[in-house]
Amino acid sequence: MGPAATGPAIEVLVDPLVQEHRAATISALELSGPALEKVAHWGRLLAEKLSTGGRLLVCGDGGSAAAAQHLSAEILGQDDRPAFSALALHTAASNLTAIADDYGHVQIYARQVDAHAHPGDVLMLLSASGRSPNLLEAADRANRLGVRTWGLTGPAPNPLAQRCDEAATVPSVSTSAIQEVHLVAVHVLSAAFDAALPAVARQVL
Repeated sequence: MGPAATGPAIEVLVDPLVQEHRAATISALELSGPALEKVAHWGRLLAEKLSTGGRLLVCGDGGSAAAAQHLSAEILGQDDRPAFSALALHTAASNLTAIADDYGHVQIYARQVDAHAHPGDVLMLLSASGRSPNLLEAADRANRLGVRTWGLTGPAPNPLAQRCDEAATVPSVSTSAIQEVHLVAVHVLSAAFDAALPAVARQVL
Protein backbone atom coordinates (compact mmCIF):
# COMPACT_ATOMS: atom_id res chain seq x y z
CA MET A 1 0.00 0.00 0.00
CA GLY A 2 1.47 3.33 -0.98
CA PRO A 3 1.89 6.35 1.26
CA ALA A 4 -1.26 8.21 2.22
CA ALA A 5 -2.07 11.26 0.16
CA THR A 6 -1.01 14.43 1.97
CA GLY A 7 -3.09 16.90 -0.02
CA PRO A 8 -1.79 20.04 -1.74
CA ALA A 9 1.57 21.35 -0.62
CA ILE A 10 1.13 24.07 1.98
CA GLU A 11 3.05 26.51 -0.24
CA VAL A 12 0.30 26.30 -2.86
CA LEU A 13 -2.27 27.38 -0.29
CA VAL A 14 -0.20 30.04 1.48
CA ASP A 15 1.91 31.68 -1.22
CA PRO A 16 -0.92 33.61 -2.93
CA LEU A 17 -1.93 35.05 0.42
CA VAL A 18 1.66 35.94 1.23
CA GLN A 19 2.18 37.59 -2.13
CA GLU A 20 -1.07 39.54 -1.91
CA HIS A 21 -0.30 40.79 1.58
CA ARG A 22 3.29 41.61 0.68
CA ALA A 23 2.23 43.54 -2.41
CA ALA A 24 -0.37 45.56 -0.50
CA THR A 25 2.12 46.47 2.20
CA ILE A 26 4.88 47.42 -0.24
CA SER A 27 2.46 49.54 -2.25
CA ALA A 28 1.23 51.31 0.88
CA LEU A 29 4.80 52.03 1.98
CA GLU A 30 5.82 53.33 -1.42
CA LEU A 31 2.85 55.71 -1.46
CA SER A 32 3.34 56.89 2.12
CA GLY A 33 6.48 59.01 1.71
CA PRO A 34 4.63 62.28 2.44
CA ALA A 35 2.94 60.77 5.49
CA LEU A 36 6.23 59.50 6.91
CA GLU A 37 7.91 62.85 6.26
CA LYS A 38 5.13 64.52 8.23
CA VAL A 39 5.50 62.03 11.05
CA ALA A 40 9.23 62.75 11.21
CA HIS A 41 8.38 66.43 11.53
CA TRP A 42 6.01 65.55 14.37
CA GLY A 43 8.83 63.72 16.13
CA ARG A 44 10.99 66.84 16.04
CA LEU A 45 8.12 69.02 17.30
CA LEU A 46 7.36 66.51 20.02
CA ALA A 47 10.95 66.71 21.27
CA GLU A 48 10.43 70.43 21.84
CA LYS A 49 7.04 70.04 23.50
CA LEU A 50 8.01 67.22 25.85
CA SER A 51 11.33 68.83 26.77
CA THR A 52 9.44 71.87 28.06
CA GLY A 53 6.95 69.97 30.18
CA GLY A 54 4.35 68.86 27.65
CA ARG A 55 2.81 65.41 27.51
CA LEU A 56 1.96 63.03 24.69
CA LEU A 57 -1.42 61.31 24.88
CA VAL A 58 -2.11 58.55 22.35
CA CYS A 59 -5.13 56.43 21.56
CA GLY A 60 -6.61 54.05 19.02
CA ASP A 61 -8.88 51.02 18.75
CA GLY A 62 -7.90 47.41 18.15
CA GLY A 63 -4.66 47.12 16.18
CA SER A 64 -4.34 50.90 16.29
CA ALA A 65 -4.45 50.73 20.08
CA ALA A 66 -1.50 48.35 19.97
CA ALA A 67 0.45 50.79 17.78
CA ALA A 68 -0.47 53.67 20.10
CA GLN A 69 0.82 51.73 23.09
CA HIS A 70 3.99 50.91 21.16
CA LEU A 71 4.55 54.63 20.57
CA SER A 72 4.08 55.53 24.23
CA ALA A 73 6.58 52.82 25.17
CA GLU A 74 9.12 54.16 22.66
CA ILE A 75 8.87 57.70 24.07
CA LEU A 76 8.75 56.72 27.73
CA GLY A 77 10.86 53.60 27.86
CA GLN A 78 14.19 54.35 26.16
CA ASP A 79 16.93 53.69 28.70
CA ASP A 80 19.70 55.85 27.21
CA ARG A 81 18.01 59.24 27.74
CA PRO A 82 15.69 60.97 30.22
CA ALA A 83 12.12 59.72 30.49
CA PHE A 84 9.36 61.77 28.91
CA SER A 85 5.64 61.74 29.60
CA ALA A 86 3.66 59.58 27.16
CA LEU A 87 0.33 58.03 28.08
CA ALA A 88 -1.65 55.48 26.05
CA LEU A 89 -5.25 56.13 27.05
CA HIS A 90 -6.54 52.60 26.52
CA THR A 91 -4.20 50.78 28.88
CA ALA A 92 -6.17 51.18 32.13
CA ALA A 93 -8.98 48.65 31.79
CA SER A 94 -10.83 49.79 34.91
CA ASN A 95 -10.94 53.36 33.62
CA LEU A 96 -12.20 52.28 30.21
CA THR A 97 -14.94 50.03 31.57
CA ALA A 98 -16.07 52.60 34.14
CA ILE A 99 -16.31 55.37 31.55
CA ALA A 100 -18.03 53.10 29.02
CA ASP A 101 -20.54 51.96 31.64
CA ASP A 102 -21.36 55.43 32.96
CA TYR A 103 -20.97 57.62 29.86
CA GLY A 104 -20.94 55.27 26.85
CA HIS A 105 -18.18 53.91 24.65
CA VAL A 106 -17.93 57.11 22.60
CA GLN A 107 -16.61 58.92 25.70
CA ILE A 108 -13.83 56.48 26.69
CA TYR A 109 -11.04 58.71 25.39
CA ALA A 110 -12.69 62.14 25.57
CA ARG A 111 -13.27 61.75 29.30
CA GLN A 112 -9.58 60.98 29.80
CA VAL A 113 -8.59 63.93 27.64
CA ASP A 114 -10.61 66.09 30.01
CA ALA A 115 -8.73 64.62 32.96
CA HIS A 116 -5.16 64.55 31.66
CA ALA A 117 -4.67 67.00 28.80
CA HIS A 118 -3.57 70.62 29.06
CA PRO A 119 -2.61 73.30 26.52
CA GLY A 120 0.88 72.50 25.26
CA ASP A 121 0.18 68.76 25.21
CA VAL A 122 -0.28 66.64 22.09
CA LEU A 123 -3.03 64.09 21.45
CA MET A 124 -2.15 61.62 18.70
CA LEU A 125 -5.00 59.49 17.38
CA LEU A 126 -4.41 56.35 15.29
CA SER A 127 -7.14 54.88 13.11
CA ALA A 128 -7.08 52.85 9.91
CA SER A 129 -10.58 54.04 8.99
CA GLY A 130 -10.48 57.53 10.44
CA ARG A 131 -14.13 57.11 11.40
CA SER A 132 -14.20 55.75 14.96
CA PRO A 133 -16.71 57.83 16.97
CA ASN A 134 -14.70 57.62 20.20
CA LEU A 135 -11.61 59.04 18.46
CA LEU A 136 -13.62 61.80 16.80
CA GLU A 137 -15.05 62.77 20.18
CA ALA A 138 -11.57 62.78 21.73
CA ALA A 139 -10.21 64.99 18.95
CA ASP A 140 -13.08 67.43 19.37
CA ARG A 141 -12.53 67.59 23.13
CA ALA A 142 -8.79 68.15 22.73
CA ASN A 143 -9.38 70.91 20.20
CA ARG A 144 -11.67 72.71 22.62
CA LEU A 145 -9.02 72.46 25.35
CA GLY A 146 -6.28 73.91 23.16
CA VAL A 147 -4.43 70.59 22.88
CA ARG A 148 -2.65 69.94 19.59
CA THR A 149 -4.14 67.00 17.68
CA TRP A 150 -2.35 64.75 15.20
CA GLY A 151 -4.19 62.05 13.26
CA LEU A 152 -2.46 59.00 11.80
CA THR A 153 -5.08 57.41 9.57
CA GLY A 154 -5.88 55.48 6.44
CA PRO A 155 -6.74 57.17 3.16
CA ALA A 156 -8.00 60.73 3.00
CA PRO A 157 -10.47 62.24 3.16
CA ASN A 158 -11.83 60.93 6.43
CA PRO A 159 -13.50 62.58 9.42
CA LEU A 160 -10.61 62.16 11.86
CA ALA A 161 -8.05 63.67 9.50
CA GLN A 162 -10.39 66.62 8.96
CA ARG A 163 -10.86 67.22 12.70
CA CYS A 164 -7.18 67.11 13.66
CA ASP A 165 -4.76 70.02 13.45
CA GLU A 166 -2.57 67.85 11.23
CA ALA A 167 -2.97 64.41 9.69
CA ALA A 168 -0.69 61.85 8.08
CA THR A 169 -2.73 59.56 5.85
CA VAL A 170 -1.84 56.21 4.30
CA PRO A 171 -3.35 55.76 0.79
CA SER A 172 -4.32 52.09 0.91
CA VAL A 173 -7.56 50.11 0.93
CA SER A 174 -5.95 47.30 2.95
CA THR A 175 -6.48 47.70 6.70
CA SER A 176 -3.56 45.41 7.52
CA ALA A 177 -1.24 47.34 5.18
CA ILE A 178 -2.33 50.63 6.75
CA GLN A 179 -1.62 49.29 10.22
CA GLU A 180 1.80 48.06 9.17
CA VAL A 181 2.68 51.48 7.74
CA HIS A 182 1.45 52.99 11.00
CA LEU A 183 3.95 50.84 12.86
CA VAL A 184 6.70 52.12 10.56
CA ALA A 185 5.45 55.63 11.32
CA VAL A 186 5.72 54.96 15.05
CA HIS A 187 9.38 54.04 14.60
CA VAL A 188 10.03 57.03 12.35
CA LEU A 189 8.47 59.39 14.89
CA SER A 190 10.46 57.85 17.72
CA ALA A 191 13.74 58.06 15.78
CA ALA A 192 13.09 61.70 14.83
CA PHE A 193 12.22 62.48 18.44
CA ASP A 194 15.47 60.98 19.72
CA ALA A 195 17.55 62.65 17.00
CA ALA A 196 16.12 66.07 17.84
CA LEU A 197 16.68 65.88 21.60
CA PRO A 198 20.32 67.08 21.71
CA ALA A 199 19.55 70.27 19.77
CA VAL A 200 16.41 70.86 21.84
CA ALA A 201 18.39 70.40 25.07
CA ARG A 202 20.86 73.10 23.97
CA GLN A 203 17.99 75.47 23.24
CA VAL A 204 16.37 74.82 26.62
CA LEU A 205 19.65 75.51 28.39
